[in-house]
Amino acid sequence: MLRNLLALRQVTQRTISTTSRRHFENKVSEKQKLFQEDNGIPVHLKGGTSDALLYRLTMALTLGGTVYAIYQLAMASFPKKQN
Repeated sequence: MLRNLLALRQVTQRTISTTSRRHFENKVSEKQKLFQEDNGIPVHLKGGTSDALLYRLTMALTLGGTVYAIYQLAMASFPKKQN
């Protein structure tokens, strides 16, 4: 039993340590230049089209939720009359 556990330990150590690592290019300095550039664009929109789309979607959902909440409050404050 102990031999099996030791063998399993060796196998797992080998597979973990021999896996190939992915090499990623460091793009932090490029992103820093982009976001620190003074071009009059708000920082939450400097990411490009996807940031603008996410911003507009968030604003639309926020506005829709606010309108719906006000509508529900109005409906709750004026209950229907029972005949």
